[in-house]
Amino acid sequence: MSFEANLIELDWSLKALDYAGMAVFAATGALAAARRKHDIVTFAFFAAITGVGGGTLRDLLIGAPVFWIKSWGYLAVCLISAVVVWLVAARRAWRPAALLWLDAAGMSAYAVIGAAKALSLAVPAPIAVLMGVLTASFGGIIRDVLAEEPSVLLRREIYITAALAGAAVFVLLDQLGVSGFWPAAAGVATGFGVRGGALRFGWAMPAFPGGRDPERPGDRDG
Repeated sequence: MSFEANLIELDWSLKALDYAGMAVFAATGALAAARRKHDIVTFAFFAAITGVGGGTLRDLLIGAPVFWIKSWGYLAVCLISAVVVWLVAARRAWRPAALLWLDAAGMSAYAVIGAAKALSLAVPAPIAVLMGVLTASFGGIIRDVLAEEPSVLLRREIYITAALAGAAVFVLLDQLGVSGFWPAAAGVATGFGVRGGALRFGWAMPAFPGGRDPERPGDRDG
């Protein structure tokens, strides 16, 4: 997101987190293209759409100027991420786990960034948390749809809950008046910790009793 485009001053830690989250999420888009063995143009497209997707939806919903329209630096970060992934993936075996862990890092950063921008535009705290969740998840949803990959949202594996936890911790600490980089650091650590636990230990929320389990072949639709 472009806080400069909205004449909003953020401390250095949130600005750095903004670009870092963009780079990591864009890399997950490029990795999805690598898995399908696409060309460099598709790498760049996947990186860009994944990087800006969540923030674009957030800005449209809260009535802010879409962040990347007037700030070319964000698209530049996406393109650089695509080129780096292209060069690295060409020399090393592609590891599916890399996509999951990079996505976890990008998700946790974007949950905080999305909530921070909403708060900076005087959005109520509960809605700011929701904006953090949307920012963190929507780009990945678009990436999975374009790559014809099963969306993580269709599995019981914790994902949205991790984004919700990270955004909520950030907003809570901000509303309590905690200053500096601590709210952002705590939010990112919470989101990444919950998502990392889901990846490492298989954490999942309880399923609706009596319904179909999409992770069991006999319970899938069709």
